[in-house]
Amino acid sequence: MCGVIGKYAPGGNVSTSELNAAIKALNHRGPDSNGRYISPSGEAGLAHARLSIIGLNNGAQPISSADGQVQIVVNGEIYDFERQREELKTRGHKFSTESDSEIALHLYREYGVDFLQHLRGEFAIIIWDERAKRLLAARDRFGIKPLVYAHYNNQLFLASEAKALFAMGLPAAWDDESFFQAANMQYTLPDRTLFARVKQLEPGKYLLASESNVQTFTYWDMNYSRGEAVSKAGEDEMIEGCRHHLSEAVRLRMRADIPVCAHLSGGLDSSAVVALAMQVATTPIQCFSVSFEEESYDERELAWQMAKKAGADFHPVRVSQADLIEHLSDAVYYSEGLAVNGHLTAKYILNKEIRRQGFKVALTGEGSDEVLAGYAHLRSDLFKTDGREHLLKDLHASNKASQGIMLMHGQSLTLQSVEDKLGYVPGFLEAKGSLGHKMLGLLNDGFTSKFAKYDAYERFVAAFDTEGQLSGRNHVYQSLYLWTKSALANYILKTLGDGMEMANSVEGRLPFLDHHFFEYIRDLPLSMKINGTTEKYILKEAVKPFITETIYKRQKHPFVAPPVSAFATDAAKQLLNDSLRSESFSRVPFFDRKKVISLLESLPTLSESERSALDPVLMMVVSAACIHDRFKL
Repeated sequence: MCGVIGKYAPGGNVSTSELNAAIKALNHRGPDSNGRYISPSGEAGLAHARLSIIGLNNGAQPISSADGQVQIVVNGEIYDFERQREELKTRGHKFSTESDSEIALHLYREYGVDFLQHLRGEFAIIIWDERAKRLLAARDRFGIKPLVYAHYNNQLFLASEAKALFAMGLPAAWDDESFFQAANMQYTLPDRTLFARVKQLEPGKYLLASESNVQTFTYWDMNYSRGEAVSKAGEDEMIEGCRHHLSEAVRLRMRADIPVCAHLSGGLDSSAVVALAMQVATTPIQCFSVSFEEESYDERELAWQMAKKAGADFHPVRVSQADLIEHLSDAVYYSEGLAVNGHLTAKYILNKEIRRQGFKVALTGEGSDEVLAGYAHLRSDLFKTDGREHLLKDLHASNKASQGIMLMHGQSLTLQSVEDKLGYVPGFLEAKGSLGHKMLGLLNDGFTSKFAKYDAYERFVAAFDTEGQLSGRNHVYQSLYLWTKSALANYILKTLGDGMEMANSVEGRLPFLDHHFFEYIRDLPLSMKINGTTEKYILKEAVKPFITETIYKRQKHPFVAPPVSAFATDAAKQLLNDSLRSESFSRVPFFDRKKVISLLESLPTLSESERSALDPVLMMVVSAACIHDRFKL
């Protein structure tokens, strides 16, 4: 719902002008109003750019406790807050707003840092406690809302996006190590960004800063069970439980003082959300769907049929191949991440149209595949360990859209360090290894020589609590954990989700990532998620009465745009050529320009599948050039 900003400078030098500059940098996140607070000593400052959704007339931030000792800024939504507010009132708490955000302030006064256990929702929070002379920052359990921070000149800077840190005076520069990590596997390490000195607070963690130190702590983790989960409930009871918990998550996320719309594709996840939302809606929900020129990637008809069945209204948003390149620079600037497909631009254009039509809140289907084991690479992991290797060929053949992104295509980097640590290699890391092999082939020798002994995959696995969270778990859950902490948190949610939504002042709400729903599904047998060869079995059965038969029977199709390199129109080809042959591209410090141009010129001679597998590489190269140019690195 907003952009949050914080600064902690022991000794006291926070200024209104730097907070104003940060607010301006995040205006797209909160254009409705803004506010700021500086502590009496000048050592702490908070600022807020507001997108007003709940408590429209009196929800301005920062919000202060009655005695002025605690100040808070919140980005996101806290659900079920009205029930909690009534409970807190009985304990003597007095509220000054109708905003859901104020709940976090009072829960903090009631429980201290344990207040996070009582929050249900999507949030990034910064609190200044004048009594304790302490700053607290926290991010929600899955990382739906971003929060980055940096130490510089003995000061701590925090914000929703790195561009606000730069506005406050942090120098903008590449983090060479993080770029090399991303070149190997698409993602930075979990607590890093592409920018020097800029870290991100990981999902399910909070930060405490005092004059003496800055520390981070975990307050929630996924905690898959060791061994096979066993449920005393019968199949029908488990399916009913899934429907109940998801329906509750959807209902809570429809709470707003303004109209709520929805993203809708031709897939099961967004269809389930829309279908359940229409069970409680009093008027038709407005559904927005991307429509591509390339027929094999266009889900307009499937989405329209679903909207019709649910009783919702349907708005297709046409996106051309030229659009995917033309708007990429803006998409990358707001997301602050590397793209691997034109779906980044498509989501940017989709949310731009949603905002143009007057909506600020959109229900989305992200997170379903992480909770319910929906991806093809997870079935690959399962088949390799349960004696069904013979199904792998058909799995790859029927999931062409995942080739090169989620399923391996071509030669891979060595992943021996992953094998040594886990005893196997997750399918999605095999895919990232093949992507990395292609990507590293385009880097210049001077850059790669600095990382001759750097094993990106060893560092990736070492970044996680392998003993506490991976050891003894089924390979599917190990893979899901690693994917959720990297691909979901750092790309699907931050870059593709929040980045593209808030670029257009639209808040995404994700029912599948309600932690109550996740914990219910987590503790069910794996066979309720992958049943035979059927992915997300329990969800399909739970929403079967409300969705079309086509969507019920349809296999998982990830939301991807037609690969620009495989289906490029003349206009798109020209834009791609112009970008990679430009003078500005020659200033990007990582690439061997001759190798990039050679790859570009070879595209017409390659097969469609080869061009499709190279598309993530080309998109990463072009988006790196956009970051270099837009952030003046």
